[in-house]
Amino acid sequence: MGTGTFRGVTSPERTPTSDGGKARLEAFSDGVFAIAITLLVLDLAVGHSGSALERVFNGWPFYLGYVVSFATIGAAWLAHTGITDRLVRADSVLLRINLTLLLVVVFLPFPTRLVAEALDNVRDERVYVTMYGLTLLAMRVLLYAVDAYARREQLYSRDEAVDEELEEERDKLLPVLIGYVVAIGIGLGLPRLAVVLYFAIAVYLVVPFREVGRLLFKRS
Repeated sequence: MGTGTFRGVTSPERTPTSDGGKARLEAFSDGVFAIAITLLVLDLAVGHSGSALERVFNGWPFYLGYVVSFATIGAAWLAHTGITDRLVRADSVLLRINLTLLLVVVFLPFPTRLVAEALDNVRDERVYVTMYGLTLLAMRVLLYAVDAYARREQLYSRDEAVDEELEEERDKLLPVLIGYVVAIGIGLGLPRLAVVLYFAIAVYLVVPFREVGRLLFKRS
């Protein structure tokens, strides 16, 4: 009795988890991505003048911002899922890099609203579109940092060098970074064109071109 167990009954041993917090990283990250995307819809609005139909149409800057940011966060979530699905474990440094990434992800609805509200004011528009572009750029750089650190510390479950999905994401890194830098520069003079470019980059990130090519090739 002094041992704290009854005779004939064995208490279950507590085995430490071997994933180093991987499960918590995935669950917490998915929750933050979901919250960030949900916050986008809360900022949708209509215009302030005209008939009901005119007010709906005049709210197009908010709809555009919503679509661009939704696609961008969606692309980041897809890339993040590709990384975490292949992790064996997550160490303390990876958790902190990932936390910094989530800081940027959940921040994105803020510049999205600023851009939508300022699309009729060229001076403010340039500032907010630049802030928006820098946020998108930071998000992609931090995604790369998560992947690069996991690869360097051998946190993946297998040789990811032959993983086509991860390789496709890595191949997109340089074009995307260049695209963001160019769009940020364009946004200083033509902010609306920059927003269109941000949307094009998001589409480029979301669409699995290699898989689409294979499907089309098979059908032909």
